[in-house]
Amino acid sequence: MAGTQQIQLDRCDASFHLGPMPEARKPRSTAAALASLRQLLPGEILLDDSVLQQYAGDKWFAAHKPEAVALPLSTRSVATLLEFAQHHRIPVTPRGAGHGYVGGCVPIRGGIALSLERMNRVLEINPADFVAVVQPGVLTQQFQEAVAKLGLYYPPDPASRKDCSLGGNIATNAGGPRCLKYGVTRDYVLGLEVVLAGGAVTRLGSRTHKNKTGFDLHRLFVGSEGMLGVITEATLKLIPHPPYRANLAVGFGSMRNALRTLHAIFEAGILPCALEVADAFTLAAAYRRTKSQSLRGCKAHLIVELDGQKKSVCSEIRALETIVLRQKPLFVERGLGDEKCEAVWQIRREFSYSLRDTGLTKLNEDIVVPRGRLEEFFRFAARLQKRHGLPVACFGHAGDGNIHTNVMVDYTQPGAKKRAEAVLDELFTQVLAWGGCITGEHGIGLAKKRWWPQAASEEVHDLHLAIKQALDPKRILNPGKFL
Repeated sequence: MAGTQQIQLDRCDASFHLGPMPEARKPRSTAAALASLRQLLPGEILLDDSVLQQYAGDKWFAAHKPEAVALPLSTRSVATLLEFAQHHRIPVTPRGAGHGYVGGCVPIRGGIALSLERMNRVLEINPADFVAVVQPGVLTQQFQEAVAKLGLYYPPDPASRKDCSLGGNIATNAGGPRCLKYGVTRDYVLGLEVVLAGGAVTRLGSRTHKNKTGFDLHRLFVGSEGMLGVITEATLKLIPHPPYRANLAVGFGSMRNALRTLHAIFEAGILPCALEVADAFTLAAAYRRTKSQSLRGCKAHLIVELDGQKKSVCSEIRALETIVLRQKPLFVERGLGDEKCEAVWQIRREFSYSLRDTGLTKLNEDIVVPRGRLEEFFRFAARLQKRHGLPVACFGHAGDGNIHTNVMVDYTQPGAKKRAEAVLDELFTQVLAWGGCITGEHGIGLAKKRWWPQAASEEVHDLHLAIKQALDPKRILNPGKFL
């Protein structure tokens, strides 16, 4: 039974604090019920142990085997499954492609892991309406490439876009570097087909780019982490594809000069589509991995990208270079056009892997601070590192204040776990004191459950519970997370 099973940790992670696990309310013979469900949905319910293990977790540090894996082929199958699960009070944990970083799809109460991976068709791309209709299992990069062939653009670009699914992006409100100019996933969801906990199928929103008919209910499910319903279809907004892009990769001798450059760019009235920063620890690791000579001895790094019409982009990139040179950078590399821009981003995509190469456990916290606090934040991160003796590697989306703060831990060292906990407690406390957020992209899941009460007031928590009770009264959807 789920209540007696143990969470299995790949490594002892400092942010993993669930407390006691209450016994799930399930019938005496869940196995018999699941056998009946397999007859009800032949070929869509799997019970083999090897399969169960594959769906036990995501990219975080916890795993817990479900008692069944559901791979539905249609909305009707999802509805049948949820009606059955609610009747038998069997937990259901929805999942996308399993590339989350907070344990959001770990089925810690057992039951059914519901994967939408087989529902992976692009149903419509309409250039006249600037709309696409997709199933949740479509991979993000494949979708972006499909619409680009028609001169259209879907901007949200999470780092794992090659592997993550649109349904998972919607459930977590995924972001990425281009959020600075274009916004996050929420801003491109026009409508959803959702199956509620009892099996009812509802369509919310529309295919128009404006709609004020009642409450904005479809957005309630964006970022809901699988706790309110199961998304089976999405209507997404598209925009014209920018015909040209260019970027600058800039190295600095100090983080202070890098951040002063960032502020100068905005003060000049320039809105890049992406503005990324990386600190000295990250860059040193990236140099060891990539052998890129420009990163050697670099203490801070900016990537600034522009897109739009070629003439205006080329004019703005020259203006950007003038702004950058005032801060006496170590180097400035210009990328013009898709191929040169992608070469710059390829180095950026190595940052996370480079930190893993250190052999330390990487606790990736996607905090957000008000943009005016960035210099103060990097000074604070340096103090944390010095005070607790743990490297704190920071890189990410400086343009909107969303910095991936990686606490690097060697758990073989005495006291490392306690020190990591102290770093995370201080980090989140300070970020919240500045009016920031404990997560900008990844969600709460299990990883940040410990800090949910600190991040949300009692009134906010109660409002979440009221919505959860209205939509999932038997608490079968993704139980054991922050609600």
